Amino acid sequence: MNQYMVEFGLPAFLSQAFVELIPQQREYINTMFEKGVITGYSLAADRSRLWVTFSGNNKEEVERVIKRFPIYHYVEYNIRELAFHESANTVIPAISLN
Repeated sequence: MNQYMVEFGLPAFLSQAFVELIPQQREYINTMFEKGVITGYSLAADRSRLWVTFSGNNKEEVERVIKRFPIYHYVEYNIRELAFHESANTVIPAISLN
């Protein structure tokens, strides 16, 4: 399984139609988290960018998931394959003998 980072550019103006899609987007993201397809999801403080890390076999597989995002028609994105991706959640904690 390969890892990918996708950077999304969000609209400068969040229309009512876009805002109404946010609950569906969150639900889809949560489902993809549960399946292990999405491994990270971050939003810039100014809400201009979204970063999502994926686990997938290839770029095309990641793109198929992105095309199912409820907000897909409102965003621009760039997919990059990663050499590795680590986070505090994936690091195995040290064993304590106490």
